Parts: sequence; structure tokens; C-alpha cells
Amino acid sequence: MSAVQRRLARFNRTFANRFVGPVLTRMPGFGAVVHTGRKSGRAYRTPVKVFKRGPHYVMSLPYGPQSDWVRNTLAAGGCELHTRGRHIRLHQPHVFTDPQQAVVPAPLRPLLRRFKAFDFIELRPLDTPATAPARP
Repeated sequence: MSAVQRRLARFNRTFANRFVGPVLTRMPGFGAVVHTGRKSGRAYRTPVKVFKRGPHYVMSLPYGPQSDWVRNTLAAGGCELHTRGRHIRLHQPHVFTDPQQAVVPAPLRPLLRRFKAFDFIELRPLDTPATAPARP
């Protein structure tokens, strides 16, 4: 992650997520991941761009897979997604890189490409049967 991306991530985590997050979670294609801190045990809420892929949920990782919320989700084996008034418990996180961005709707690819967002995390709702993660 570049220095600019780190500064933007820090700004978003500290300020923007608190104001923008509640609005975004009500919009199509956005949600908030509720995850538990690995060390603190504290609950956090992080706005995300989310895509459906069959029964699974895929989220873009514009700040990379080393983001705290991704590491927390991997450590816990899941998280909760709040999107459009629904609360969905997710599990079996799988981080992958997709340089072609095949998991993203075509109109959004140029925007994510501009941010060099080629990393994604895929999770399945807790009520779906366990199978191998879908690949791009």
C-alpha cells in the first residue's frame, strides 16, 4: 500500500467512516462489516463496497488484505454484514486477488482499477452449506 493510500485509510478510519458509514449502508452495493478487534475484543464497524456472487458476498479491498478489518475477520473466521436494513452473519472468509476484476460488475471496474483494487474477500452466509470458495 502506498503512503497516500495509508493516509487515506487512516483518515477514513478516524473521521469519514463515522459520518459516511451510516448513509452508505442504506445504499445498494454498500454495507458495513461489523468485526471484533483481535487484541482489544472491541466491536468495530467498517463501511465496504459489497457484491453478491451467487449465495456469497464479495467485498473489494482498496487498502489491501492487511487492513485491520480484514485481519480481524480472518482471525475470527467471519463477521456480520449490515446492508440495506439486513444483518447477515458471514463466515469462511477467503481473500483472493483478481487482476481482471471478474467478480466486479463491468461498470465499476475502471473505478476500482484506478484505486488498484485487485484484492477481494469472499464470505458465505452462515446458513449456506459449506463448499469450496468460488474463484474468479
